[in-house]
Amino acid sequence: MQNHQHFLIHKPHGFLSQFVYAKKRSKKLLGELYDFPEGTMAIGRLDEASEGLLLLTTDGMMSEIVRGKSVEKEYYAQVDGIITEEAIERLKNGVEIGFNGIRYVTKKCDSKIVFELPDCIGEGKKIRDERHGPTSWISITLTEGKFRQVRKMTAAVGFPTLRLVRIRVGNIHLQLKAGEVLSIFEFEI
Repeated sequence: MQNHQHFLIHKPHGFLSQFVYAKKRSKKLLGELYDFPEGTMAIGRLDEASEGLLLLTTDGMMSEIVRGKSVEKEYYAQVDGIITEEAIERLKNGVEIGFNGIRYVTKKCDSKIVFELPDCIGEGKKIRDERHGPTSWISITLTEGKFRQVRKMTAAVGFPTLRLVRIRVGNIHLQLKAGEVLSIFEFEI
């Protein structure tokens, strides 16, 4: 039986969720944060502008389990404006977004307004200042993960995402500061 390695990372803004980037432009990659063993893969992805909890593993089967539709992923999104309860209800019930050139209605999900942020979110990249109007934070918990889904969902209800942080995958909660990596023996989702 092969001993696999697993890692938790707080992916900072501006990093790609990968180890190799084939295009000519230089990008910040996960390997710059830690000396991961060969064969390490990110379980799911966070786009370059997104932050937060990213699980990595050398176990392809674990990757499949975590990416499955039975595992919840929770995100905190800072949105443009003061979000309304009506918009939260629309998010909960599913909204229409575009995916691969077709229209798609998202599955029902849990969503709520967040009034107090955990310390692990940190300051992050400065998005803008008060001159540009108010912002608010929401939580969205999904079991699906279409391309840029949370950003598309908040835009669909009239509150574009300015900052996006994944704070939970299954029962694993973000507790690291941006850029920190934790090597673990195993994890349960």
